[in-house]
Amino acid sequence: MKKILLLSLLIIGCNNTSGESSISAEEYYKRGLSKDKIEDYYGAISDFNKAIELDPNNATYYGDRGLSKAFIDENYGAISDYNKAIELDPNTDAYDNRGILRIKLEDYYGAIEDFNKAIELDPNYAFSYHFRGIAKKKLEDYYGAIEDFNKYIELDPNYDNNYFLRGQAKFELKDYYGAIEDFTKVIEIAPDNYNGYFYRGIAKGYLRDKKGYCEDMKKAANLGDTVATELVEENCN
Repeated sequence: MKKILLLSLLIIGCNNTSGESSISAEEYYKRGLSKDKIEDYYGAISDFNKAIELDPNNATYYGDRGLSKAFIDENYGAISDYNKAIELDPNTDAYDNRGILRIKLEDYYGAIEDFNKAIELDPNYAFSYHFRGIAKKKLEDYYGAIEDFNKYIELDPNYDNNYFLRGQAKFELKDYYGAIEDFTKVIEIAPDNYNGYFYRGIAKGYLRDKKGYCEDMKKAANLGDTVATELVEENCN
């Protein structure tokens, strides 16, 4: 009886192995996407690995594995996957995602090259300009950054962070009135964003508008900005 039971278990095990090996690349890929959605990135990577073993020329598989690797800060491995995806199928998403990772790794020139490629492929995709603007801003190319943020705003005028970043670039160029306009727009779009009030207050301070400075700092403090709270205590009482 024990031998029969053991044989049954072996047969079941063999059947399970056979079932696993019959899964197609696309099924592994879809299973990986499901795991990615529930933030099981290691499990997703494992399934993407199997999909790639079965279909090593599918650019989408490398791209999504790269995204999962990025979520666990395996940045160089993610870049390697995007390199392969681009080799197989140059596309906007792969260039943009590789560019974002290069920003994270402080390779700003490499990032700009990737966003240039993405924009060549799709000149109407706003986020390529957004991230290229961030890379230029990191390199202190504030005029170039503003040009990219302008283009983003032309394509999508309702994203508060783009006005915020453009306002910061204008501030660095000592265009305090222009910065105030952008920070005001941030507040219009996202009135609970204390950064808009904080940085508008700083710009007003540079223009010697103490009343405006204190009003904005108090508002930022009321919204939870601890630095603004300290500045109110120091300068507005």
